Amino acid sequence: MVGTMRTAWLVECNRMAYRDAWALQRALVAARQAEQVPDVLLTVEHPPVITVGRAGRASNVLASPEMLGAHGIEVHQVERGGDVTYHGPGQLVGYPIVNLRALDEDVVRYVRLLEASLIVSLEPWGIAAERLRGFPGVWVGGEKIAAIGIAVKRRVTMHGFALNVDPVLAHFELINPCGLGKPVTSMARLVGHAVTLDEVRPVVARALSETLQVALEPMPVDELRARLGVTTFPS
Repeated sequence: MVGTMRTAWLVECNRMAYRDAWALQRALVAARQAEQVPDVLLTVEHPPVITVGRAGRASNVLASPEMLGAHGIEVHQVERGGDVTYHGPGQLVGYPIVNLRALDEDVVRYVRLLEASLIVSLEPWGIAAERLRGFPGVWVGGEKIAAIGIAVKRRVTMHGFALNVDPVLAHFELINPCGLGKPVTSMARLVGHAVTLDEVRPVVARALSETLQVALEPMPVDELRARLGVTTFPS
């Protein structure tokens, strides 16, 4: 049990460019730090993009700039922990903007709760996922099905998780995922048929609600912009 149930906003962004979602996160972190908004869970699907975390090495981007350009894949250096990660269509990305005071400012506990939420979310599809000691994320048979990388700014989290629902797995060959040299998999590959984000999104939201002990209240993106007092989010 994680404290008293409190309200958090669930913002389903659907398809959104990485740059815009990143800017939205930064605006929300500032608002959360100022106690202008409650905790927020952003869910989003990105066009193809590679992000490099604080511990990232350029050598873990295996493709040349020309090859990435041919695939229409951008590369962004970001402030989250971890190394190199790919995001793209068919992947459910979640960005919880959470004040860690509710978790006694325990970052490790927070990451374990994200992992636990994703592990529970995979159970309805008969996927037995697990943690691997020393390797953040969620794994199935030694293959990574979900990546986790966060940042914490004055006790408020940003970035989060990426669950491989049915992405183009060949795109992961453009990088050394998380710098680990380990293979990735997806829900669709494991169950042998197509799985949609629309099926998975509410299951993950419900698991996060229960694990983090928050009552998720839907918040449209346009209304969120109005409440923050801005119409666009500068990059």
